Amino acid sequence: MVAVEIAKTRMTDSSDRILRVGIAGYGLAGRIFHSRLLLGAGFEVHGVLTNDATRIEQARRDFPAVTIAPNIEDLVSLPLDLVVIASANSVHAAQAIVALKAGIPVVIDKPMGRTLVETQAIIDVSSATGIPVTVFYNRRWDSDSLTIKRVLNEGLLGNIHRMDSRFERYRPSLTPGSWREHSSAEDGGGLLLDLQTHLLSTALNLFGPATLGYSNVKCIRGAADDDVVLVLNHSRGIDSYLSASSVVGSPGPRVRVLGSQGALIIHELDPQEDLLRKGEIPRGGMWNQPTNSRAFLHRGDEVMEIESENGNYAEFYTLVNGALQGRNLWPVLASDALEVAKIIDQARAVLLG
Repeated sequence: MVAVEIAKTRMTDSSDRILRVGIAGYGLAGRIFHSRLLLGAGFEVHGVLTNDATRIEQARRDFPAVTIAPNIEDLVSLPLDLVVIASANSVHAAQAIVALKAGIPVVIDKPMGRTLVETQAIIDVSSATGIPVTVFYNRRWDSDSLTIKRVLNEGLLGNIHRMDSRFERYRPSLTPGSWREHSSAEDGGGLLLDLQTHLLSTALNLFGPATLGYSNVKCIRGAADDDVVLVLNHSRGIDSYLSASSVVGSPGPRVRVLGSQGALIIHELDPQEDLLRKGEIPRGGMWNQPTNSRAFLHRGDEVMEIESENGNYAEFYTLVNGALQGRNLWPVLASDALEVAKIIDQARAVLLG
C-alpha cells in the first residue's frame, strides 16, 4: 500500500512539471534509444545506473546534471516518476521488481523477462503493488507496421492470408564483446529473445491471438541462437512467417503481406535507428524529417508504389507520458508481454526436444 500511495503522489504532482526518469543501463538501448526518445517526448533524464567508466562519462556529457547510481536501489531512491530498464536481459526482472516495489512505474526494454515465469513474476508484482509496468515494443511504430495497419484498414489487399516478416542480415563472424551474441539463452542471449520478440509482438498486434505452428531455432556460428524461424497461426486464419537471422547472405524484404487482391512489399527498415545513432532527437515527440520506408503494392506484373506512413518511436514515450498523467492507456499491455513470452518458451521447448 505504501508503494501505491507514493505512486498516487507522483501522479498528482506530475501535471505541472517535467517528468523525471531514471535509466538502468546506458549502452546501446539506454543511451541511443531510450534517452533520446525520452527527451523527445518531454521527459528529464534525472538518473542513470551504470558502473562502466566510459558510460558514466557519456551520461554526464549527455546530461550534465544527471545523478549516477551504482545499483538499482540507489537509482530508485531518487525522486523519479519513471524507471526504464535498459540493462542486460539477465537482470530485467530483478531490477524491475525493485522499482515496482519502490512505487515507481516501469518501462522494460524487450524482452520483459527471459521466460514466461520471469515475465509473470514481474506482472504479479505490478498487480500486487498497483504500480504499472510496460515493455518497449517500439517496432509497432516502425513505418512498415504503421503502413500495414493503414493498408489493412483500407482493404487494399482483400482477405489477408499470410505475412512474411524478417530481420535478416549477413554477419558470418561473431561480434567481439556482444553479450547478446555470446550469452546463452539462460543468460538472456540470442535472437529468439532479441529480434524475434519484436517480430512476435508486431504480428500479434496486427493480426491478433495466435498459436505457434512451427519453430526452428539454430546456433549457426557456435554461440547464441542466430537463426530463428517461427510460424504463427492466428485465430483469424492468417499465418505469420517470422525470420530473425544473422547468417542470411541474401536477406529477403522486410515485410511481405499477401491477400486475395494483391501483396504489400516493403524492402527496408525506416531511418529511425540511423537517426538515433547519429544523435538526432524527435523534439516535441515528432521527427523533423521523413521517416518512412518505401512501400509497393504488387498485383502480378503490376507494381505500384503507394504512400507509406512515417515511423515514430517517440510515440511510445508520448503515450507513457500521457499514461503517467492519466490522459491515456499505457502503450503496451502486460498481457501482450505474456503472450510473447509464452510463444518464446514454446519455441525454446521445441529446440530442447
